[in-house]
Amino acid sequence: MKKHELLIPVGNMECLKQAIANGADAVYGGCQVFGARKFAKNFTNEEIVEAIRLCHLYDVKFYVTMNTLVKDSEVSAFLDQIEFLYKQGVDAVIMQDFGMISYVLKRYPNLEVHASTQCNNSSYETIKLFYDMGVKRVVFSRELSLDEIESITVPIEKEVFIHGALCVSYSGCCLMSSMIGGRSGNRGECAGSCRLPYQLFSDNQKLVDSCYLLSTKELNTSYHFRELLNSNIYSFKIEGRMKSPEYVGFITRMYRHLIDCNGNVDGLDLENEKLKTIFNREFTSGHLFHSSVADLMNTVSPNHIGLPIGNVVEVTPQKIKIQLDKDLHQGDGIRFLESGKGFIVNYLYDSHGLLVAKVNKGGVCVIDNKIGLKHLEKVSKTLDYVLMQDMKNLPTRKIPISFLAKAHIGEPFTVEISDGDRKVQCLGNVVQQSITSPVSDVRIKTQLEKLGGTPFVSESTVVDIDSDAFISLREINEIRRNLVTQLLNLRMSPRYEATVSPVTFPKLALNFDSDKTALVHNESQMKACLKLGFARIYTPNLALFESYQAYKNVYYCLPRTLLHIRDELKSRNLLREICDVSSGDSLVGDYTLNVCNIYTAYYLYQLGFSMLTLSAELSSSEIMNFVHKFQETFGCNPNVEVVAYGLVEDMIIKGNILNLKEDSYHYFLKDLRNRSFPVYYHKDRTIILNYETREVSCFSDLKNLVSFRYQFFLESEDEIISILKKSQ
Repeated sequence: MKKHELLIPVGNMECLKQAIANGADAVYGGCQVFGARKFAKNFTNEEIVEAIRLCHLYDVKFYVTMNTLVKDSEVSAFLDQIEFLYKQGVDAVIMQDFGMISYVLKRYPNLEVHASTQCNNSSYETIKLFYDMGVKRVVFSRELSLDEIESITVPIEKEVFIHGALCVSYSGCCLMSSMIGGRSGNRGECAGSCRLPYQLFSDNQKLVDSCYLLSTKELNTSYHFRELLNSNIYSFKIEGRMKSPEYVGFITRMYRHLIDCNGNVDGLDLENEKLKTIFNREFTSGHLFHSSVADLMNTVSPNHIGLPIGNVVEVTPQKIKIQLDKDLHQGDGIRFLESGKGFIVNYLYDSHGLLVAKVNKGGVCVIDNKIGLKHLEKVSKTLDYVLMQDMKNLPTRKIPISFLAKAHIGEPFTVEISDGDRKVQCLGNVVQQSITSPVSDVRIKTQLEKLGGTPFVSESTVVDIDSDAFISLREINEIRRNLVTQLLNLRMSPRYEATVSPVTFPKLALNFDSDKTALVHNESQMKACLKLGFARIYTPNLALFESYQAYKNVYYCLPRTLLHIRDELKSRNLLREICDVSSGDSLVGDYTLNVCNIYTAYYLYQLGFSMLTLSAELSSSEIMNFVHKFQETFGCNPNVEVVAYGLVEDMIIKGNILNLKEDSYHYFLKDLRNRSFPVYYHKDRTIILNYETREVSCFSDLKNLVSFRYQFFLESEDEIISILKKSQ
């Protein structure tokens, strides 16, 4: 096995060809359904077949993203797609949905499964569970540092993002796009809410005016690559299934060189300058290398800002004069940073007004003012014409092979072809003694090595021949073509047998209840809920839990994204991450476990959860369907609750990115539609709540089927009493 794998995003066939040609070890792409980039072009099933064969030809692995949450109405279609991929020989599927991961591992025993970063792989216990289940690889949360990743000693393949766009929220933990616009990031429909401008308030005081407070820079670890190469990370993953083929080709080539040269690449500054012309939100080394908030966030622009190349020194209604710090070519794209205006440079003039193809750095150029620029501004190059043309010329990736030919009189002419791992042999006619024209070893070698039009190149051709043997050139050519065809088919064939196993479901023993529950933050709320007879009361306030833990209905709500969950467990717990809790008691799973289908619930009950909270992304009718489907499939009532009242967490973010006072609940973000999102900072996490309070009336048809949870945030005792009266 290679020490490291370079894993490249491919949104379509053009990107795939760029990745292969420029040195990818593996690629990942999505089908038309169930991938976390719904708005990429993605691959049809016909293209998937072609892509797998093309990848296998070059010993590149093809992984398919099936990493969305799956609703009960979609389970059948999801499994059909998995089975299709399995039978085509896909190298792995990348998955998020816990129920589907559990089921697929049992039904398709030879299919390699990778746990997507959407699973929020930030805890030792989560990763240990996946390993014990048979998951081959986990994609770690981008929030973990290199030290933290290396400290997780589970013997599972480790995959880490090394370049590309960063989600500001922990992946799989962001509901913002879903809650405010019905486009779920967990289902591949993210609307990019973090890339919009917000204002920050404390009570009625504006602290920060409208800017991109939640927008991160692009991850770029190229200057830290030796550290990554010396780590126990196996797969280096690049983000970018929405990016252009030229971007895919360039970034593949750049990191291929870094891996092959052990991180020592001359001209890395120049490569990063070129990269900035393709896509640049400014760069950060991310949480992997402990970036500060200032190094992580770009509050000025969420879009491609290009490479700074100079300043406007003179502007008229007809012309713009620019003092250049970098070269500028005709055909380049430029943007003026203050106004945001930009265009393609169709006509480029030197300082004497002569039309030219290029003006070198240090010089002055003149361009037409076709955008009505009025002020002296900074200029960036957002498209490099020469680089784009260069990236369209794909490098040739040849597969080294060897031939061994034996030509002894009275024996069949025998030729063997090998790529180092596979061998194919072909027997020709019995070799005759030549009367007038013996064939030479040089001629046989020449004919065998005529591999034009194939992906192969011979590194070694050995010919063992009697001096007076005769073999026709036609026969040699036919054998060569036959061997090449066989080796091509062998290389492109599936690497495993696609056996399918039956899946059984042992009976569950669940104690069904449909009592009301509450989540509280302070003592006043705790006292009110104890008086009002809530069946369970959860609190994330550890001191409050410790003060009231004598009450058997009081549970501790663990923080999310803990590196070690088991260290934080108390006598009764509301767990917010998926892990094996079979040795514990009184364990309730929160809605953050993303329970969207009955299989996720079933397998979590098997792990030891006594009660589960259904995903906040399910509608009332979908919850009703879930309950009936569970009863029908498993023969018992599911023990579940729903968040029927209160504020749902939209995001959980590592670090104090908004510079808030810890445990102060007076802050909120305001968006362009004047919606207010409460936000607070607690234990190195910034938590953003939804702007809209869920109301019990929306779930009234579920009474007696599920427990209703009331999530109280700033409500007083009187308000809690009033809310409860209204909902009964």
